[in-house]
Amino acid sequence: MYKKDLELQRRWHQLQLNLEEIVGKKPKDLNAVLFLIGVQELGKGHQHFSKEEKQDLMHIAICKVLSYSGFYQLEGLDQDGWPHWKLIKKLPHFDLLEQEKLLKMHIIDYFNQELSFNI
Repeated sequence: MYKKDLELQRRWHQLQLNLEEIVGKKPKDLNAVLFLIGVQELGKGHQHFSKEEKQDLMHIAICKVLSYSGFYQLEGLDQDGWPHWKLIKKLPHFDLLEQEKLLKMHIIDYFNQELSFNI
């Protein structure tokens, strides 16, 4: 398990460096990366978002990345173009560290699949 954790950390660090090249600043944490994914998935480009919209963007990102394991399915877009997701299967009960690992693995998959990163 230790070797797997080191590999995940190496890949996560590489993702942060790649994102720093693109956005000009290294994302400081998991939430910052989720926010970037949410903005990407919304597809409306850079704009000012309210606190509630930022939370919604992070939710969109979580649903998107967890859809790779079949936890969520896209239901469609609302009248404002915001994606809505449906929970398909119950998420496992993990402690916070395991939740973070699961999200990081799926986020790396997202950037590899959706944006052709090679991490």
